[in-house]
Amino acid sequence: MYKIMPALILLTGLLYIFIIPAEPHAVKLIFKAIPMILIIAYAYLQSAGNGKRFQRILLAGLVFCIIGDVTLDHFIVGLSAFLIGHLFYLSGFFSQWKFSVWRAATILPIGVYAVYMGNELLDALAKSGDGSLKGPVLVYVTAISLMGWSAMMSGNVWAVAGALLFMASDSVLAWNKFVSEVAGSDILIMTTYYAAQFCIAACIGHQSRNAPKQKAMIL
Repeated sequence: MYKIMPALILLTGLLYIFIIPAEPHAVKLIFKAIPMILIIAYAYLQSAGNGKRFQRILLAGLVFCIIGDVTLDHFIVGLSAFLIGHLFYLSGFFSQWKFSVWRAATILPIGVYAVYMGNELLDALAKSGDGSLKGPVLVYVTAISLMGWSAMMSGNVWAVAGALLFMASDSVLAWNKFVSEVAGSDILIMTTYYAAQFCIAACIGHQSRNAPKQKAMIL
């Protein structure tokens, strides 16, 4: 069954992004959640029977992200759910720590990204009068940056792809919401988001199948 699920995920994702109208909003939310439900099922089917802590942690992260999906209209609630999801992700990726100098060095560009995004968002929030969001936004930028680095340190190509796509998706979302309008932001946000979550789900099965031979590792 899981072999046809990537196609179903792609189909339902494209349906949500390009076909489903914005109203009624409740219907839009349902269709937004369907690709994530399939992604969670895809991850579960790959990990079923293995019972590894790494897989359970990433599954928990996926569940909190779908909660964030359907509650993001209440920004702090949705942001908190995604934050918890990222904490699960970084915990899972750090549990697969594979040290190398070049992987560790990726903390430099990720740190530059975090400082730049943090400064831009804090400045925009100050100008807009949304100062109460400074703390939550800063914590979130820190968490997703650490999640990105933890994926790098796992050496898993699927985890790295998922983390970088997630960072790209959230960067566009935050920039569009707080700094300035981004052309085609809805499409950019959701295509990179669904791709990110699919890669994270795929990393569960890839790690399980190839862990003994380390085929999923970046050399």
